Amino acid sequence: MSEMLLEAGQRRRTALLFWGPVVVFAGLAVALGWGLTRDPKVLPSALIDKPVPEFNLPPVKGRTSGLASADLSGEVSIVNVFASWCLPCKAEHPIWMDLKARNVVPIHGLNYKDTPDDASAWLNRLGDPYKRTGADLDGRVAIDWGVYGVPETFIVSADGRIAYKHVGPVTQEIVDGTLMPIVDRLLRKADGAKS
Repeated sequence: MSEMLLEAGQRRRTALLFWGPVVVFAGLAVALGWGLTRDPKVLPSALIDKPVPEFNLPPVKGRTSGLASADLSGEVSIVNVFASWCLPCKAEHPIWMDLKARNVVPIHGLNYKDTPDDASAWLNRLGDPYKRTGADLDGRVAIDWGVYGVPETFIVSADGRIAYKHVGPVTQEIVDGTLMPIVDRLLRKADGAKS
């Protein structure tokens, strides 16, 4: 009887030694496979559908209007995090200038860790698409917004909540296919709330 119990115990250990790694490997394969199907440009944000963080930034040098959380309530808007030292920011800048010219939605700038002279010169040279531009010299406000790097773009609803976050430079395709449909939906919702 004790020999049978001993053999049963050995069979269980052998099965565990065989099946344990197989189960661990299968779990890792499923997790890796799921991860490979994810778009690396889509980073989750814990702030979606939450109020914008409380902040109050002074204007970029040469501008009269800074940016504060209170400015992001009452109308649908876009907040673009940019810096003069950021090459992708320069690449997307003409898109913001075009969107400003179309006057569809206010665009606000959050200037990230830039020197005052460089930020001012950059906007003077390339054009200023922003209604308001806050100078986040130490990057603290960007951290509160969950910014990973520049550029990043947020859509803010009329009730001051973050509705969408885009990481990386925007293209015309992203504006037309993603940003503007969200803005249009939020504008309709805001107009319906006013009625």
